[in-house]
Amino acid sequence: MLRKKRQVKGLAAIGLAGIMAASLGLAGCGKYESSSEMKARMESDSGAVSQIQDSPAVRGESGAPDERSKAETIKLDTERTTAPMPQFEDTADTVYVKSPDGGSVRIRSACDTGDDSNILTYASPGTGLKRTGKGEQWTRIDYNGTPGYISSEFITTQVPETTAAAPRVCVDSGEITLNPSWKYAEFSKINSGAAVLYRSEAASPKGITVCVNAGHGTKGGSSVKTLCHPDGTPKVTGGTTGAGATSAVAVSGGMTFADGTAESRVTLSMANILKEKLLATGYDVLMIRESDDVQLDNIARTVIANNASDCHIALHWDSTTNNKGAFYMSVPNVESYRNMEPVKSHWQQHNALGESLVAGLKGAGVKIFSGGSMAMDLTQTSFSTVPSVDIELGDKASDHSAATLNTLADGLVAGVNQYFGQ
Repeated sequence: MLRKKRQVKGLAAIGLAGIMAASLGLAGCGKYESSSEMKARMESDSGAVSQIQDSPAVRGESGAPDERSKAETIKLDTERTTAPMPQFEDTADTVYVKSPDGGSVRIRSACDTGDDSNILTYASPGTGLKRTGKGEQWTRIDYNGTPGYISSEFITTQVPETTAAAPRVCVDSGEITLNPSWKYAEFSKINSGAAVLYRSEAASPKGITVCVNAGHGTKGGSSVKTLCHPDGTPKVTGGTTGAGATSAVAVSGGMTFADGTAESRVTLSMANILKEKLLATGYDVLMIRESDDVQLDNIARTVIANNASDCHIALHWDSTTNNKGAFYMSVPNVESYRNMEPVKSHWQQHNALGESLVAGLKGAGVKIFSGGSMAMDLTQTSFSTVPSVDIELGDKASDHSAATLNTLADGLVAGVNQYFGQ
């Protein structure tokens, strides 16, 4: 039975506008300088500033700078070390990310390509963005309630083909089992279980299905092995299974938290909370696991997600013991791996989804580990044909109380909204 449940002015004041105006760059994206460009220009112009300060036009009769000249010099220095504010034509519409090479595009907190610390997140081609300002070289968007900026060459008002809804699996009930005719299904060895599809009853359903995969929870999974890659090649990174292996456990048992709680129990609790929040926001939800045991190995889970959802989020906690924070498993930058299908056709989407989820978690106040990602060759990634990510929400020492799980779920929903432009 289908169960249902309910996002500077010129420098005319000192009579030297003609000397300096060109180097300041008036407001507007077309003349906006990156931090590195501004630094180089300021160094080359430093001599000109000294000449201005020493010129008779800014000195009193005694030969010392008068008070008015001192104030104007301070104003000059301030203006020369502060980038001009871009100007935009206010608007309120939706634009979409486009990318000539199919890769993800940076969204920044400022129109400055010389400073990677201002990168807020990455958006994959086809992602919808709420535009709030038009500019020649930059576009202003709404990023979780605050301004974000994206190069205008990477946006379009036309809905890209990549955003068109993928063919959905037609089901007569809420349970979805592995169809042996589905691509890569033949690699699964544990597949007698079923996932459950929930349709949102929110006032404004989004028509997007999110697969929520509570990590672990398959009895006997550790005693069965499946191929790491569909082409039989060996793993390119270490992990639960070492680099160079061609097969890995079908589903690992998971770790145990410092308080003795099994990881599989916490991932299931997390999945149930996330399910309810996604449904309330308007997303349909494909639940891979709703009990302590589902007989679906990692390949079966992935193939079901490929065919019945628009993205796949696997929930985990890491096995370290230092409360390191959340991060996602990114696709290793190894040429052979990124050239293997289906990784070749989808790795940018996987990383973009991971970046969005980490951004959502960060916005919810969740501690983020390092740069928010760790490269890892995973069975899930190796067989995924929809945006797919393993998100590690902490480690053995992390708090996993109901309040914390609710905060994590809020962050994940925000990340899903960001990825799909909702």
